Amino acid sequence: MEYNSQMEELIIPEYGRNVQRLIFYAKTIEDDRLRQQFVEQIIQLMFQMQPQSRNMEDVRDKLWKHLFRIANYEIKVVPPNGLAPTAEAAQIKPDKVDYPEKEQNYRHYGNSVQKLIRKALEMDPGPKRDALVSVIASYMKLVYRTWNKEHFVSDDVIKADLEIISHGKLVLPAVIDNLLQPTPAPRRPKYKPYQGGGKSYGGGNGGGKNNKNRQQMRNKRK
Repeated sequence: MEYNSQMEELIIPEYGRNVQRLIFYAKTIEDDRLRQQFVEQIIQLMFQMQPQSRNMEDVRDKLWKHLFRIANYEIKVVPPNGLAPTAEAAQIKPDKVDYPEKEQNYRHYGNSVQKLIRKALEMDPGPKRDALVSVIASYMKLVYRTWNKEHFVSDDVIKADLEIISHGKLVLPAVIDNLLQPTPAPRRPKYKPYQGGGKSYGGGNGGGKNNKNRQQMRNKRK
């Protein structure tokens, strides 16, 4: 028997050994046209083996890059875009993405609150700015209660945090304090037991009359 440990190492294991052997065989084909057609069939097979990647826009380019990588970049074929991948291009690392600067404290409010506060600071004082501040405060309380369900949060905490995050430039007016109060849940109607009578249900007055009639019938039989 031939064990996998005795075979050649799989370069990209997700495609399996048969695909790798097909690519190695394609390298031995001398005719350029036949080699191109054979490799395109291999790409189609690799595409069918990854149905979860079919919605990706660059899935075909990814498969061609993987094929060249398995072939050790020593196969003479032309991808659809006309650019054959190289080993040097595969070693190029993408540019480093700078980590977005966020407020280190009060991270439980999220970055959206920080953006809203900066937007409010850019506005001129007036009714529109006060309305936006009220919306920010309401959203802050909602977020706070979402991530701290076991702790009660008062309006004073929200006001203080808003002033600290805005460096004292945004103060919640007293006129809109009520916007921070949670809306009371609607009361459910109290359950009332069934009081109606009727011959079909045997309850209430109707049920009593039926019982009286039955008793009279029993007395007559006696």
